[in-house]
Amino acid sequence: MKHKKKIMALTIGISLLIGGCGVSESNNDQNGDSNSAEETQKGSTYVSVQDYKGQGYDLNGGEETDKIAEAHREEVDKAVEEFFLNEYKTEVTVHNLIGAKDGATVFVESKGAPHFYTYAIIPIKNEQPLLDGVWSQEGQVEQAIQTGLYRIVNEEAFNQLDKYLENLVRNKPVVGKTEEAIENTGAVGLMTPYYYADVAGDSLKHLYEAYMDNPQITNEELQSVYQPDTVEPEKIFITIQLFMEKKQVQPDKKLFEEICKHIEEAADFPSGSYGIFLNDNKISKSSGKGSKDNTLEKGLVDPIIKK
Repeated sequence: MKHKKKIMALTIGISLLIGGCGVSESNNDQNGDSNSAEETQKGSTYVSVQDYKGQGYDLNGGEETDKIAEAHREEVDKAVEEFFLNEYKTEVTVHNLIGAKDGATVFVESKGAPHFYTYAIIPIKNEQPLLDGVWSQEGQVEQAIQTGLYRIVNEEAFNQLDKYLENLVRNKPVVGKTEEAIENTGAVGLMTPYYYADVAGDSLKHLYEAYMDNPQITNEELQSVYQPDTVEPEKIFITIQLFMEKKQVQPDKKLFEEICKHIEEAADFPSGSYGIFLNDNKISKSSGKGSKDNTLEKGLVDPIIKK
């Protein structure tokens, strides 16, 4: 049985959302060498993005539950895998468990297509995980699946976006997150080292319903039910997150403007609302966030809308 508990999800969900979206951390200094007072109090530090694999990521109130969840890792993994299979007809791989207040957040990746990252929550009571109580935040998994399906029906456009970003990091002094960081802390939906995508509203609901009716649906069948005219680009958020390759280097304004210009002018990229963030080299271990006061950003207020 699926439980949807909004109150608990609010705490956990906001933490994940902030980590994924890279909202600026106004308390950090310009070069990112100093942590905010809160992070210093928690003993968190920044680390080079190339070295970050999700180590030190934490959620409020999870010190004890984290240990309990890990002690029952095998049972928790099995319970979560069964939850996704039963509720979403999707096989997943469990990558990481993070303790939170009264439970643990379990980070998963779908096996095969549609490809997406998301999470479920397992309650912990009396020092025991409640294996039959796994639940998901309302709409979270559904939207994650929709991003994976959106990529399938826009495969060529996403391939062009991937090709551009891969070529960019090959020839410019910027990098993305590591695969391990995404696996261990990523939960937004469609994710790559260089960007992630999430959705709002119901404009992709028809794809989700077709998939849930037939999880074996082929790409061609999915294309046949796709209704591009109903898609609202303003509600499909594609967030590009890049980091300077070298330590102690400030985000390059000229390169940032070049990236923004290319994204704005590209005619073959997926429809969506694009946000672009260029950070220095450091990332917060405890939150997985790269944004700081010196981050160059476009999108929170004035995103690039590609129809």
